[in-house]
Amino acid sequence: MKNYDVIIIGSGPAAIVTGMSAKKQYPGKSILMLAEEAKGQVPCGIPYIFHELGGPENNMMGPKPFVDAGGELIIDPAVDVDVETKNVTVGSGQAFGYDKLIFATGSHPLIPDFIKGYDLENVFYVKKSYKYITFLYNELLKKQNIVIIGGGFIGSEIAEQLAKNENKKVTLIEGEDNCLCRAFSTQLSAIATDQLRLSNVDVKTSVLVNEVLGSNGKVSGVKLKNGEILEADAVIMSIGYKPNTDIAKKAGLTLNKMGAIVVDNYERTSTPDVCAVGDCAQTTGFLTGKLDNIMLASTATAEARVLGYNLFGVKIRKNFIGTLGVFSTRINGLAMAAAGLNDKTGKQSNIDFIEAEFSDFDTHPANFCETMPITCKLYVSPSSGSILGGEAWGSKIAGTLINIIGMAIQKDVTVYELISYQFGTHPLLTAPPTKPVMIKAAEVAIAKINALHKN
Repeated sequence: MKNYDVIIIGSGPAAIVTGMSAKKQYPGKSILMLAEEAKGQVPCGIPYIFHELGGPENNMMGPKPFVDAGGELIIDPAVDVDVETKNVTVGSGQAFGYDKLIFATGSHPLIPDFIKGYDLENVFYVKKSYKYITFLYNELLKKQNIVIIGGGFIGSEIAEQLAKNENKKVTLIEGEDNCLCRAFSTQLSAIATDQLRLSNVDVKTSVLVNEVLGSNGKVSGVKLKNGEILEADAVIMSIGYKPNTDIAKKAGLTLNKMGAIVVDNYERTSTPDVCAVGDCAQTTGFLTGKLDNIMLASTATAEARVLGYNLFGVKIRKNFIGTLGVFSTRINGLAMAAAGLNDKTGKQSNIDFIEAEFSDFDTHPANFCETMPITCKLYVSPSSGSILGGEAWGSKIAGTLINIIGMAIQKDVTVYELISYQFGTHPLLTAPPTKPVMIKAAEVAIAKINALHKN
């Protein structure tokens, strides 16, 4: 049996970044990555294979950077882990020993077995597998009436992309009042839903699926709880993901109530020399300190960098006390992004906040051919002025703007500090220096705080 200093189970973003970081910090250590497939998909790029990217081959991601850094790769999935003897068995029957073991097994789609017809032919899921996604892409080329169940990011983005193709009728079903409502505020989720409808997607909100209908074992339609029947020759289930932790559970690792592997602040489990990172690992909300279930590549890779550096002793202190969800998308040409608290999560957690918003254009003057509006909204503590959350929508600079807001939240920046910070500007690239939208939103927040204190 061959032994390695480190074995990583998985080959997604968390696995790749952990392996690369560890190899850079500990070049003399032998690191093995066990992958299920030779090719992978950029997880957040999957929706765009259905139109803008033109196929899954243009969205490939793989562990080549890890191999180039000196890591070893075997395409053979792990099937069993013995934490007592410290070895991993793969599908071919081979076993490998380890000093340190990392679970980076990711997540897989929730299967709604409570919906009759969930297992009919032509009911599909958005799996993070190159083979499956290629199969799904080729199957959907043949379909005309497509119903997507679930209006989160994946469901909404796939709906928008499929609707760009001629001769396809796309219907999106969301049980809540608006799509993207778990990440966006009431205001922004309504804007997102409107943009989907403008994208030629038939969006049905505030309604649940009663049954997936079939004929001769194949999908023929979807029946809603209100009695409406939608014709369909394909159904895509997109109702969320759960941690892929079956092997970890079998090995005896402790899982939380969400099925994620319990880890400490440095991604270490309670089992000696075993770590977990990414979607399969436990996360804690940055603002609430409660268990969370945020599954983002940006979150996974941030954790992975910390783990890679600290795998054989803490070299750098982990500077984030919890997971801050930073979300972004673009639908019908409108970029939308959010970080931290919003009106719904603030009320649910009984957090006191005020809202402050400012809109302008992303160039100065606003007369260039590519000029677009940009809005920034901040959620601020009225007692300290700390920035608790934020949103941005309009032009593509929303994606960059939300990362600045995310940094401000993590560093506990107040609106009073923010208005004195220096930001570079350029006519083609930013709003004018006289009214940068984030600074102006901070000024609106200060005015509201002052008004509260006067009362």
